[in-house]
Amino acid sequence: MSITDQALIISNLRKKYPKVEALKGVDLALPQGEIWGLLGPNGSGKSTLLKCIIGLVKPDGGEIKILGQVPSRRTKAQIAFVPEVENLYRWMTVRQAIDFTASFYEDWDEGRIPGLLEFMGLDPDKKVSSLSKGMRARLKLILALARKAPLLLLDEPFSGIDPASRDRIVEGIVRQFKSEVQSMIISTHAVGDTEQLFDGVVFLDEGTVSLQGNAEDLRDQYGKSINDLFKEVFA
Repeated sequence: MSITDQALIISNLRKKYPKVEALKGVDLALPQGEIWGLLGPNGSGKSTLLKCIIGLVKPDGGEIKILGQVPSRRTKAQIAFVPEVENLYRWMTVRQAIDFTASFYEDWDEGRIPGLLEFMGLDPDKKVSSLSKGMRARLKLILALARKAPLLLLDEPFSGIDPASRDRIVEGIVRQFKSEVQSMIISTHAVGDTEQLFDGVVFLDEGTVSLQGNAEDLRDQYGKSINDLFKEVFA
């Protein structure tokens, strides 16, 4: 596969904080049109890696190429990012949160909103403060999926939410993902709920890639599901 077929290429990426080395020479290649799982326990460096890609954290070394380009204001505009941390204004209604987010992005597709709201079971007139954690997670996903961004990064979108909301989010991703024009990385340790989504996976352990490859090839090679492999690697 040529460089032009890769949505994202990361080479020897390193990031060190005062008390921890979060990334220790990470290499990763995300083919265009695929969904990859960035898998690892809490503290493995997953969020730091995603933040380096989006430009929220400056790496200490290595190289990132996004759609063949070095990170810049232009590449940042081509990424839809769903952070693990709560980033919604609770005094807003769902509709206000949507309109507020839409004002920042030229690739916003308002035509997707009615169907997303209906599928996710969200009332546009409800205050964000009245939504459950699972409902807020659904809203954060809507704000990403309503964009036509070629690269989507989801950081722990299933963390701490109920199984029903997990199922909705997985199905929402399947319905809305446009493989002909988009690529996606989902950072999670909820592997059992998401394995069906992944074309490929990266196992990240204390800032180091311990396993990486096409999901089906890994299942064939090890004779196990990705979830069972995850349990074995991080036991």
